[in-house]
Amino acid sequence: MGDQKEPPSGMGILFLVVLIDLIGFTLVIPFLTYFVQDLATGDGFTEIGERDLWVGIMLAAYTFGQFLFTPILGSLSDRLGRRPIIMLGLVSNTIFFIAFGLSGSLWFALIVRFLAGAGNGNIAVARAYIGDISTPSQLKGRMGMIGAAFGLGFMIGPFLGGILTDPYTNFGGVFLSPWWQNHPYFLPCLIAGLLSAVSFSLAIRQLPESLPLESRTKVEKKGNVLKRITGNLVGIQNLSPSVRILILVNSLFLVAFTIMHTTFILFTAMPIEQGGLGFDARVNGYIFAFVGLVGVFVQGGFMRSAMAERIDTRKMMVFGLLVCGLGLGWIPYLTPEPFIVILLPMACIALGNGLFQPTQNTLMTLEARASQLDLGRVMGAQEGYGALSRIIGPILAAFVWAETVDGTGKWTYHTVFRLSCILTVIAAFAQISLRLTANQEDE
Repeated sequence: MGDQKEPPSGMGILFLVVLIDLIGFTLVIPFLTYFVQDLATGDGFTEIGERDLWVGIMLAAYTFGQFLFTPILGSLSDRLGRRPIIMLGLVSNTIFFIAFGLSGSLWFALIVRFLAGAGNGNIAVARAYIGDISTPSQLKGRMGMIGAAFGLGFMIGPFLGGILTDPYTNFGGVFLSPWWQNHPYFLPCLIAGLLSAVSFSLAIRQLPESLPLESRTKVEKKGNVLKRITGNLVGIQNLSPSVRILILVNSLFLVAFTIMHTTFILFTAMPIEQGGLGFDARVNGYIFAFVGLVGVFVQGGFMRSAMAERIDTRKMMVFGLLVCGLGLGWIPYLTPEPFIVILLPMACIALGNGLFQPTQNTLMTLEARASQLDLGRVMGAQEGYGALSRIIGPILAAFVWAETVDGTGKWTYHTVFRLSCILTVIAAFAQISLRLTANQEDE
């Protein structure tokens, strides 16, 4: 596999597909919290803690769908090829982003978000795609390219999402109608769906298959879907010890990160007199755009530089965890002014995440190869456990937030961010204990 050549334009087209898809995905970030709060209030949940609990549940619905189906999609990509599974995810995004914007109740929104997560295994399969076409020396930089797509997506998507929210008030003109007044969050969802459709059009015409027929696993007869899901998760015991630890570290990091993701806008949207920052969807969009910008510089620039090639991958990964943890623990101590100070912990989070993600995926790919494991199955298992972490994180965050948001003394809204920080430190210690088996310098 080390001598395998990249299909024509494979990385360039994959980068564009992932970027456009992620722009669509991140468009919802600035307004999702406000949308869910409006739906919850409309369904009779008016108490603050009870209302905000639904934000975590809504975020968990998407990742619950991923948890159930991403391991299956990863295994299917080993059998059918990477390209068809990427296509499926893009079609799923197109349909369900638009449907989500039309949601009029919590239950409809929950079902749509679950179905969207169930159909989208693109990131796990994209990483397996890179593993198919890359030599060990190329992996860190190419995983960094996917990270750069994340960074650009997080820069462009939230910025557009914040601007496009509530066009009735912000734009007027053709949007001055009762329908747009009653659907303030539909326009960004519509744009997100259309972007996924554009990405599908690009991929179906120009994205080559990365996995040759002779490298695909044969279709095996298995039991029902539940048994297959259980098999993928329990099957982690058949992976090498180093791969299992890397999956654990990734899971801990994702729990910490999604705790922050769930509660950050809840915190920034709180009135200033209650300890929050009083920000709206547009300002939050600007903040997440800044996070994306830092991610682009780190993953699209530094991670592909000669300096990054000389730094030990494991040390870079541990440093990323600790810097991200610093940013997470800093958040609740912020004040609305000066605004520049608010960007400092967000820069730490973006830097830490930018160093962690590509290095973790590089080590994962190398360890899977050294253990002669199917890369699609390994990445599918990681994404499955990652999805489980993204279920636990939002729900845990929502419950802790609901119980402490009105608290005093030690147990206040600060608690949830402290918990997030502690988890990244635990992940760093787990990573330090890792014993690698692969030679990182192999070509």
